[in-house]
Amino acid sequence: MGVSDQELIRRYVSGHQAAMSVLMHRHKTRIFTTIYQLVRHQELAEDLFQDTFVKAMQTLQAGRYNEEGKFLPWILRIAHNLCIDHFRRNSRMPLVRADDDWDPLARMSDTELHAEDKLMMKQSLAKVKQLVARLPEEQREVLIMRIYGDLSFKEIADATGVSINTALGRMRYALSNLRKLIHQKGINL
Repeated sequence: MGVSDQELIRRYVSGHQAAMSVLMHRHKTRIFTTIYQLVRHQELAEDLFQDTFVKAMQTLQAGRYNEEGKFLPWILRIAHNLCIDHFRRNSRMPLVRADDDWDPLARMSDTELHAEDKLMMKQSLAKVKQLVARLPEEQREVLIMRIYGDLSFKEIADATGVSINTALGRMRYALSNLRKLIHQKGINL
């Protein structure tokens, strides 16, 4: 295994700028995916991704980083807060729309479904996306971070600033509410 995150942070704080590049490269996919799933806009996600690392660098240089935590949950929390701040400033929340790039069907192999099955699955998933957009923000956020960001509940809890039990509860309510909405709308999955 390579150099730990903690060692890279120590090196960065002591003046080795390249250490931050290694950290950024190591975690960019998870951080960007999390941001994108929250804001649903490519350019905005790129801007917030950059802002996240600028904020992290400023915090590290100011000596305010607490080494007791792990780097990834800490920086995901920064990213999450920047997303929330953006939406507060703009007084709008992201919606998951059926025409977005978010495509759970892409996780399945083309050979696993016949053409008719693919069409039915695509229609059902479009309806589910609309239902996900109707979930309360906190539930939608946990659902997206868990399923599409592939984050653990510990990482979700750290990123959103809640306990693991709260993150688990939000996921349970999100799934329960989705089931109710699917039943109400008569969607067959």
